[in-house]
Amino acid sequence: MNDIILLKQGEIVLKGLNRRNFEQKLIGNVIRRLREFGNFKVYALQSTVYVEPQDDKCDMDGAFEALQTVFGVIAITRAAACEKDPDAIAAKAIEYLAEDMAAARSFKVESKRSDKRFPMTSIELSQHVGGLLSEAFPDTEVDVRSPELTVHVEVRDLAAYVHSTPLPGAGGMPVGSNGRAVTLLSGGIDSPVSSYMIAKRGVHLIPVHFFSFPYTSEAAKEKVLTLADKLTAYCGKLMVEIVPFTHIQEEIRDKCPEEYFTIIMRRFMMRIAERIANDNGCDAIVTGENLGQVASQTMSAMAATEAVTQLPVLRPLIGFDKAEIVSLARKIDTFETSILPYEDCCTVFTPRHPKLRPSIAECEEIEQALDVEGLIEEAVKNIERVRLA
Repeated sequence: MNDIILLKQGEIVLKGLNRRNFEQKLIGNVIRRLREFGNFKVYALQSTVYVEPQDDKCDMDGAFEALQTVFGVIAITRAAACEKDPDAIAAKAIEYLAEDMAAARSFKVESKRSDKRFPMTSIELSQHVGGLLSEAFPDTEVDVRSPELTVHVEVRDLAAYVHSTPLPGAGGMPVGSNGRAVTLLSGGIDSPVSSYMIAKRGVHLIPVHFFSFPYTSEAAKEKVLTLADKLTAYCGKLMVEIVPFTHIQEEIRDKCPEEYFTIIMRRFMMRIAERIANDNGCDAIVTGENLGQVASQTMSAMAATEAVTQLPVLRPLIGFDKAEIVSLARKIDTFETSILPYEDCCTVFTPRHPKLRPSIAECEEIEQALDVEGLIEEAVKNIERVRLA
């Protein structure tokens, strides 16, 4: 039988009567992720998703690497399948794990017997396979307490499987299983991380970027698209909505008190994000805000910002410190792109002394000088959309 990939489900197993829906979403995401690597059969049994290559042209190495970023999977391993016979299992372990056994100084065997019709208990099977492995590799000692290598044996409905220690999966829930949301994506460190964290909870994202040419350059826009492209490894296909924001910012600069520039700007962002969310069947807005990090992220400022939308605003980084955010950015490979020195619309017309505790009433009064609806209509009408796969 072919070398296959086993994906162990995470939280999906707790979903009761809804579990099959989550499994189907996970299988669909896995199939889409595998398309460039060949023809695979994908199905779920006993809390595991099986990925079987259908011909020798399949790129197993590429597929295995790609599947490590699929949300909904708690562990991933390559395995060899064989008949559900004790001697056949031992022979397969000797063949399939020969390189690992030769390199390890010690090993043990752990067996799981999902098929209770199998004639041996899990302990008996481990002893049987372990004995034959020890004979085949006499230089590798048995150590049941702290072995260098753990040989895993699983006896399941369709076959028996042998493999070494699984790698951690991406965790979380399958993307698309928990609805849709708009995520505000700047060129900074925080917003790609917040997008990743909400996608990990099963949310399909529509990134929205506010672009203020010529105050922000084409290179700055390309930087954001690069960040979005990196997120596709976890989020799947993305449609990035690039909102022309120059006229709005110029109007704010010309007609509003300087200390309110940032707050009024962010209120416009929220209004536009809500419009995009409503047009795309989204139920929330995601931001990378972090309490107290900058002047616009005080509790008063965030209250004034979100007051203009009826949608819930999700802030997954709200209690993180910067070191934690940077660590996650490095993990998902967005950090080095985020720190490239290209300007962002949030740095355009930055007030020297921003208002730290604005009230909603103050913001509403200041906005009387602006054609709020007209500016929003103009921006939404001229959105540029970029599809990333």
